[in-house]
Amino acid sequence: MKLKILGCSGGIGANLRTTAMLLDDDVLIDAGTGVGDLTLDEMVRIDHVFVTHSHLDHICSIPFLVDTVGHRRNTPLMVYAIGETLDALRTHLFNDCIWPDFTILPQPEAPYLQYREITRGETVSLAGRKITALAANHLVPAVGYCLDSGAASLVFTGDTGPNDALWEFVNGIVNLRYLIIETAFSNHDYAIAMASRHLCPSLFAEEIRKLRLPAEIFITHLKPGDMELTMSEVANAVDACQPRMLEHGQVFEF
Repeated sequence: MKLKILGCSGGIGANLRTTAMLLDDDVLIDAGTGVGDLTLDEMVRIDHVFVTHSHLDHICSIPFLVDTVGHRRNTPLMVYAIGETLDALRTHLFNDCIWPDFTILPQPEAPYLQYREITRGETVSLAGRKITALAANHLVPAVGYCLDSGAASLVFTGDTGPNDALWEFVNGIVNLRYLIIETAFSNHDYAIAMASRHLCPSLFAEEIRKLRLPAEIFITHLKPGDMELTMSEVANAVDACQPRMLEHGQVFEF
């Protein structure tokens, strides 16, 4: 597997992009603003989108992606998510008010978009690649994902606050290599982190102590303006591991 980070910021501005990751050349993990940097040919090759949750910074490029390249594709774009997230997309986005309903356009028998409901703990296999939905603890129903090539696994927590169920699964991954974990706020915004079910460095430190396996750890979803402060607080909060900031354009091969 090859995973390219198209966006990993908790906001926009300058060169910052919100969460989107390109797996090989045909799978998106979330579809934030970073998708807009792809070429038309690259967008056409995307067949699958795995969505963590319904918040705008993780789904905003799905409507534009479908509208831009749907007519150039021979099959519908498949969007995978838990039922609550798909309900939100149907009700609040592809509703012919905010955006056309491309699950019935241009014709109901040949739409540009299809939904595939998945459940927490379910594994989807795509050409030998295993993608498993993991429990998350967020303000709306949400998941993270484990990407398993067979040789190694990468875990992306998605947006989450403290989450014991995640570690129960992660600690059973025998080939774990990478962990991408959100830490959206600095410690100054601890109350906001708790209320919105995100992590800050002090909460991150409590969570990472639950990890019993070695892994390379990367921090994502940092808020613009507080990135350096938050990463310094992360470094001061943990001793055993050396988390690094996830970067736009970074590539993982596993």
